[in-house]
Amino acid sequence: MPDTDLARRNALPDALRVLLQDYPRDIWESHRNFDGLTRFWLDRHLMFRRALKDWQTDTRSFLDKGRDPRAHGQMTAQIGGFLINQLHGHHQIEDAHYFPVLSGAEPRLSHGFDLLDADHHRLDSELASLTDAANTHLRALQDRSADARAGAGAMLERLEGFEGFLNRHLVDEEELVVPVILHHALRF
Repeated sequence: MPDTDLARRNALPDALRVLLQDYPRDIWESHRNFDGLTRFWLDRHLMFRRALKDWQTDTRSFLDKGRDPRAHGQMTAQIGGFLINQLHGHHQIEDAHYFPVLSGAEPRLSHGFDLLDADHHRLDSELASLTDAANTHLRALQDRSADARAGAGAMLERLEGFEGFLNRHLVDEEELVVPVILHHALRF
């Protein structure tokens, strides 16, 4: 039995990749059932990846190159709040609206949508830890007696750990969702 825990899996289990074999990633955009909403959804995933990278880059710049603490704090609050809030909203929409429709269209993959829902709960926990690390760092930036570099280092460590979770989830979600949409010509 393959390990399905988000922290340990390397890919979706083979039983959940049955449609991906018929609809590999390299044909998605040229497929007749690929529509604007699917493109928008994939673009949201790309936006999450970019925002996380930007946050990491800014934090490294603060640690390595002495980025202005005020500008770094503003960037951390802005991009951190954006990423965390957008991920929460995105996952709520998927869990409440998209996954039930997709699971109904392809019942043999319903376990996969349960897996993605479980990922969302795991990601919520990771987002809470990341929020705590960011808030601790932001408070340290405001307190001249605090070690803001240590706070930035702790936050960067959380960001780097979160990156693996997020990317694994997004890739698996894409490889389950898009083939179902293409196969069934679903419109949301």
